[in-house]
Amino acid sequence: MDGISPWRPDLADSEKITINMSVVDLGKVDLLVSEGFYANRSDFIRSAIRRQLDSHAEAVTQSVVRQTMAMGVVVYSRQELERLQAAGEQVSCRVVGLLTIEDDVPPELAAETIESVRVYGVLQASKAVKQALAGRIR
Repeated sequence: MDGISPWRPDLADSEKITINMSVVDLGKVDLLVSEGFYANRSDFIRSAIRRQLDSHAEAVTQSVVRQTMAMGVVVYSRQELERLQAAGEQVSCRVVGLLTIEDDVPPELAAETIESVRVYGVLQASKAVKQALAGRIR
């Protein structure tokens, strides 16, 4: 897939989420934290999520291959989208991880060159680009 770029340190490597837990489960987590098994609640939750992701790694890999998705960080620059525009091409963005459409991409260019967007993770783009692609984001 065009547009795949290596990880850039200036991009955030985490995203904040909120979860609801029963008070009993939360109490168990707090007990494990107080006993020194984990540094804090977030450390416990991150560890639990990683274990679950590791246990389903093969299923994720097969799904990514089956759906021709990119896994990791994908960045589309103005230059890349202008190249697609000049060639009369469009791209379908399917990403597991982070999709960034750089800030200098005008909404018209994004609308002309990006056919569809499906992100399992985070989409970073200007508000104007997101609005221009609103009907194409699933």
